[in-house]
Amino acid sequence: MTQLIEQYRKHTMPALQKEFKIANIMAIPKLSKVVINVGVGRLSKEDKVLERIAKDVTNLSGQKPTFRMAKKSIASFKIRQGVPVGIAVTLRGSRMYDFTDRFINIALPRSKDFRGIPASNVDASGNLNMGLKESSIFPELNYENVKDIFSLQVTFTTTAHTHAEGVALFKNLGFPIKTNV
Repeated sequence: MTQLIEQYRKHTMPALQKEFKIANIMAIPKLSKVVINVGVGRLSKEDKVLERIAKDVTNLSGQKPTFRMAKKSIASFKIRQGVPVGIAVTLRGSRMYDFTDRFINIALPRSKDFRGIPASNVDASGNLNMGLKESSIFPELNYENVKDIFSLQVTFTTTAHTHAEGVALFKNLGFPIKTNV
Protein backbone atom coordinates (compact mmCIF):
# COMPACT_ATOMS: atom_id res chain seq x y z
CA MET A 1 0.00 0.00 0.00
CA THR A 2 1.41 3.36 -0.95
CA GLN A 3 2.05 6.19 1.43
CA LEU A 4 -0.66 8.36 -0.16
CA ILE A 5 -3.40 5.74 0.33
CA GLU A 6 -2.47 5.39 4.00
CA GLN A 7 -2.49 9.16 4.43
CA TYR A 8 -5.90 9.35 2.75
CA ARG A 9 -7.41 6.66 4.99
CA LYS A 10 -5.86 7.78 8.28
CA HIS A 11 -5.89 11.57 8.02
CA THR A 12 -7.78 12.89 4.99
CA MET A 13 -11.00 10.89 5.34
CA PRO A 14 -11.64 11.86 8.99
CA ALA A 15 -10.72 15.50 8.32
CA LEU A 16 -13.06 15.78 5.33
CA GLN A 17 -15.84 13.93 7.16
CA LYS A 18 -15.59 16.33 10.07
CA GLU A 19 -15.22 19.49 7.94
CA PHE A 20 -18.17 18.82 5.61
CA LYS A 21 -20.28 16.86 8.15
CA ILE A 22 -20.54 13.77 5.93
CA ALA A 23 -22.33 10.88 7.64
CA ASN A 24 -21.60 8.15 5.09
CA ILE A 25 -17.91 7.37 4.56
CA MET A 26 -18.63 6.37 0.94
CA ALA A 27 -19.66 9.99 0.23
CA ILE A 28 -16.25 11.38 1.23
CA PRO A 29 -14.46 12.87 -1.82
CA LYS A 30 -11.55 10.86 -3.22
CA LEU A 31 -9.37 10.67 -6.32
CA SER A 32 -10.99 8.66 -9.09
CA LYS A 33 -8.47 8.98 -11.96
CA VAL A 34 -5.48 10.91 -13.26
CA VAL A 35 -5.22 11.78 -16.96
CA ILE A 36 -1.89 12.81 -18.52
CA ASN A 37 -2.10 14.54 -21.92
CA VAL A 38 0.71 15.56 -24.26
CA GLY A 39 -0.02 17.67 -27.31
CA VAL A 40 2.24 16.85 -30.25
CA GLY A 41 0.56 18.92 -32.97
CA ARG A 42 3.60 20.21 -34.87
CA LEU A 43 5.64 17.07 -34.24
CA SER A 44 2.95 14.79 -35.69
CA LYS A 45 4.81 14.30 -38.99
CA GLU A 46 7.88 12.78 -37.32
CA ASP A 47 7.17 9.18 -36.29
CA LYS A 48 10.40 8.69 -34.33
CA VAL A 49 9.70 11.77 -32.19
CA LEU A 50 6.21 10.46 -31.41
CA GLU A 51 7.65 7.09 -30.41
CA ARG A 52 10.21 8.73 -28.10
CA ILE A 53 7.56 10.89 -26.45
CA ALA A 54 5.26 7.86 -26.06
CA LYS A 55 8.16 5.93 -24.48
CA ASP A 56 8.81 8.82 -22.06
CA VAL A 57 5.11 8.97 -21.12
CA THR A 58 5.20 5.19 -20.56
CA ASN A 59 8.19 5.58 -18.22
CA LEU A 60 6.43 8.43 -16.44
CA SER A 61 3.07 6.74 -15.93
CA GLY A 62 3.87 3.03 -15.84
CA GLN A 63 1.43 2.11 -18.59
CA LYS A 64 1.23 2.41 -22.36
CA PRO A 65 -0.37 5.63 -23.65
CA THR A 66 -2.84 5.95 -26.50
CA PHE A 67 -2.50 8.25 -29.50
CA ARG A 68 -5.24 10.83 -30.01
CA MET A 69 -6.06 11.42 -33.68
CA ALA A 70 -7.30 14.57 -35.38
CA LYS A 71 -11.07 14.39 -35.92
CA LYS A 72 -11.07 16.52 -39.04
CA SER A 73 -8.64 18.17 -41.44
CA ILE A 74 -7.69 21.81 -40.91
CA ALA A 75 -5.71 23.27 -43.79
CA SER A 76 -4.47 26.39 -41.96
CA PHE A 77 -2.86 24.19 -39.27
CA LYS A 78 -1.63 21.64 -41.84
CA ILE A 79 -3.47 18.83 -40.05
CA ARG A 80 -5.11 15.90 -41.80
CA GLN A 81 -7.87 13.75 -40.41
CA GLY A 82 -6.52 10.69 -38.61
CA VAL A 83 -3.04 12.15 -37.93
CA PRO A 84 -1.91 11.82 -34.27
CA VAL A 85 -2.14 15.17 -32.48
CA GLY A 86 -1.83 13.99 -28.89
CA ILE A 87 -0.77 11.26 -26.51
CA ALA A 88 -2.86 10.44 -23.44
CA VAL A 89 -2.84 7.97 -20.58
CA THR A 90 -5.47 7.43 -17.88
CA LEU A 91 -4.29 6.13 -14.51
CA ARG A 92 -6.51 4.46 -11.94
CA GLY A 93 -5.94 2.46 -8.78
CA SER A 94 -2.43 1.92 -7.44
CA ARG A 95 -0.71 3.48 -10.47
CA MET A 96 -2.78 6.63 -9.94
CA TYR A 97 -1.73 6.88 -6.28
CA ASP A 98 1.93 6.12 -7.12
CA PHE A 99 1.99 8.85 -9.79
CA THR A 100 0.21 11.34 -7.52
CA ASP A 101 2.66 10.66 -4.70
CA ARG A 102 5.65 11.19 -7.01
CA PHE A 103 3.99 14.29 -8.47
CA ILE A 104 3.45 15.93 -5.06
CA ASN A 105 6.69 14.95 -3.32
CA ILE A 106 9.27 14.83 -6.11
CA ALA A 107 8.17 16.58 -9.32
CA LEU A 108 6.55 19.76 -7.99
CA PRO A 109 9.48 20.68 -5.70
CA ARG A 110 11.85 20.22 -8.67
CA SER A 111 9.77 22.59 -10.80
CA LYS A 112 11.41 25.91 -11.60
CA ASP A 113 9.97 28.96 -9.77
CA PHE A 114 7.17 26.90 -8.22
CA ARG A 115 5.25 28.73 -5.51
CA GLY A 116 2.19 26.55 -5.12
CA ILE A 117 -0.90 25.61 -7.11
CA PRO A 118 -3.53 28.36 -7.35
CA ALA A 119 -6.92 27.32 -5.96
CA SER A 120 -8.41 28.58 -9.23
CA ASN A 121 -6.95 25.47 -10.93
CA VAL A 122 -9.65 23.45 -9.15
CA ASP A 123 -12.86 23.66 -11.17
CA ALA A 124 -16.47 23.82 -9.89
CA SER A 125 -16.67 20.00 -9.85
CA GLY A 126 -13.60 19.66 -7.62
CA ASN A 127 -11.14 18.47 -10.31
CA LEU A 128 -7.59 19.84 -10.52
CA ASN A 129 -6.02 20.75 -13.89
CA MET A 130 -2.33 21.59 -14.20
CA GLY A 131 -0.11 22.33 -17.14
CA LEU A 132 3.62 21.64 -16.87
CA LYS A 133 6.02 23.32 -19.27
CA GLU A 134 8.75 20.71 -18.93
CA SER A 135 8.49 16.99 -18.47
CA SER A 136 12.07 16.84 -17.22
CA ILE A 137 10.99 17.58 -13.62
CA PHE A 138 10.09 13.90 -13.22
CA PRO A 139 13.00 11.71 -12.04
CA GLU A 140 11.92 8.82 -14.31
CA LEU A 141 12.97 10.85 -17.34
CA ASN A 142 16.73 11.17 -17.28
CA TYR A 143 17.42 14.72 -18.46
CA GLU A 144 20.60 13.72 -20.32
CA ASN A 145 18.79 11.05 -22.36
CA VAL A 146 15.69 13.11 -23.17
CA LYS A 147 15.97 14.43 -26.71
CA ASP A 148 12.52 15.97 -26.91
CA ILE A 149 11.40 18.20 -24.07
CA PHE A 150 7.62 18.32 -24.12
CA SER A 151 4.95 19.94 -22.02
CA LEU A 152 2.12 17.98 -20.51
CA GLN A 153 -1.24 18.55 -18.90
CA VAL A 154 -2.30 16.58 -15.85
CA THR A 155 -5.92 16.30 -14.69
CA PHE A 156 -6.75 14.91 -11.25
CA THR A 157 -10.40 13.84 -11.32
CA THR A 158 -12.21 13.48 -8.01
CA THR A 159 -15.62 12.47 -6.69
CA ALA A 160 -16.02 15.88 -5.02
CA HIS A 161 -19.17 17.82 -5.87
CA THR A 162 -18.04 21.38 -5.15
CA HIS A 163 -14.98 23.56 -5.49
CA ALA A 164 -14.58 23.75 -1.71
CA GLU A 165 -14.62 19.96 -1.33
CA GLY A 166 -12.03 19.60 -4.09
CA VAL A 167 -9.69 22.20 -2.57
CA ALA A 168 -10.02 20.60 0.88
CA LEU A 169 -9.30 17.14 -0.56
CA PHE A 170 -6.18 18.30 -2.39
CA LYS A 171 -4.87 20.23 0.62
CA ASN A 172 -5.36 17.22 2.88
CA LEU A 173 -3.60 14.94 0.39
CA GLY A 174 -0.55 17.21 0.49
CA PHE A 175 -0.92 19.29 -2.67
CA PRO A 176 0.61 22.77 -2.16
CA ILE A 177 -2.61 24.72 -2.84
CA LYS A 178 -2.53 28.52 -2.47
CA THR A 179 -5.91 29.85 -1.36
CA ASN A 180 -5.24 33.59 -1.38
CA VAL A 181 -4.90 34.17 -5.12
